[in-house]
Amino acid sequence: VSGSSGLAYFEKKPEENKGEDGRPMDQGSDMILASTFSTSGSYFALTDDSKRLILFRTKPWQCLSVRVVVRRCTALTFTASEERVLVADKSGDVYSFSVLEPHGGGRLELGHLSMLLDVAVSPDDRFVLTADRDEKIRVSWAAAPHSIEAFCLGHTEFVSRILVVPSHPELLLSSSGDCTLRLWEYRSGRQLQCCDLASLQEPVEPQGPKRFAASRIAFWAQESCVALLCDSLPVVLIFHLEASGQQLAFRQQLTFPHRVWDVAFEETQGLWVLQDCHESPLVLWRPVRGQWQSVPESAVLQRLASHLRGHWAMLEGSVGAADGFRSLYKATFDNMTSYLKKKEERLLQQLEKQQRRKSPPPGPPGGTKKGSSGPAALGC
Repeated sequence: VSGSSGLAYFEKKPEENKGEDGRPMDQGSDMILASTFSTSGSYFALTDDSKRLILFRTKPWQCLSVRVVVRRCTALTFTASEERVLVADKSGDVYSFSVLEPHGGGRLELGHLSMLLDVAVSPDDRFVLTADRDEKIRVSWAAAPHSIEAFCLGHTEFVSRILVVPSHPELLLSSSGDCTLRLWEYRSGRQLQCCDLASLQEPVEPQGPKRFAASRIAFWAQESCVALLCDSLPVVLIFHLEASGQQLAFRQQLTFPHRVWDVAFEETQGLWVLQDCHESPLVLWRPVRGQWQSVPESAVLQRLASHLRGHWAMLEGSVGAADGFRSLYKATFDNMTSYLKKKEERLLQQLEKQQRRKSPPPGPPGGTKKGSSGPAALGC
């Protein structure tokens, strides 16, 4: 553009932000949508609302790649061999990205007709298990994902989380918005047990939610324990998987004064609980003579809690956050009330019409005149 001084200037357009694979990236708020470690802990992957898949090596910590995904992701997992990371997205697709070639593009593996909420793989990498919003759990062959081995059907709301039991690789745990925890023999699609969580949960808040879903299923192989974190509730439910592997037994409800963000088992320690509390962000629980108890603060616990407090700004985005599953419940419409009201109005209108027909309006005063007889009465 020429100015009065005779000089010309041009506005330089900002360069398009691209990932290392050359694809353009959306500009989001950098909110992390999903994250996971590989089985050995050697790799860590996360996805954010800018549609980025970021891969790290943990020993030492190093960012290996930043790649772009097609849709915003809802869940991801590493294969047991740690050669690929599987990414599930909101449109119902699963893409695989190479770990060994960290800058390679994604490959479409399978798709659902509904939003995917979780993805898992069997310990032998033979099967990919996917859970969607439409109540289904699908078991697909990893080598040929279009070939479906089975469906695990029974949930009546969205399936929020699935977990293949490490000590019993033929079994699957699933949770749902229908307030149940179910145990499956997933290759056959056979349900072994259904636990109604609403009947197990002790009342914590007078006005607490009547329906809830699990946001985390954790398993402790050392004690065959299952920890279930209920989203929007400050409780963790503890189950024991019987030696036969065919039955879950409810053991205890752990109650907390603050909202719980996440739980994880450490084989030699117990259950670590991350909660919405700046003063005490981390709590450790262990079983003592059959009952779970919180462990008094140790040097390790104090050091970890101090580290979290020092990075509290990173966690503040989750403070007071709403239930993440609230929008996934089926919408219900009460059509019967309006139908009955309209039906009653229609019947009243019909009744009024019938009454008007039976009672004609009265004639003029003095009665009706009789017709005259004679020739005049025979006119045209």
